[in-house]
Amino acid sequence: MKSLDEKIEKQQEVLAKSKERYEKDKAELAQLLKARNEFRKNELMDAIVKSDKSFDEIMAFISGSSRKE
Repeated sequence: MKSLDEKIEKQQEVLAKSKERYEKDKAELAQLLKARNEFRKNELMDAIVKSDKSFDEIMAFISGSSRKE
């Protein structure tokens, strides 16, 4: 019985370490995704500013509409 309790305790420790690593990896992924989105947002804004298209033309393109309102 003692050996079974020891195995259970050891497995609980393994699981706790796995959960800590999962949480750390999850946070790192979230940070990387946030950085990529920020980079893409800035790149898109730079392209819009440099574009010779009007706001309405850009919005029509993005929304998939070919008509001007």
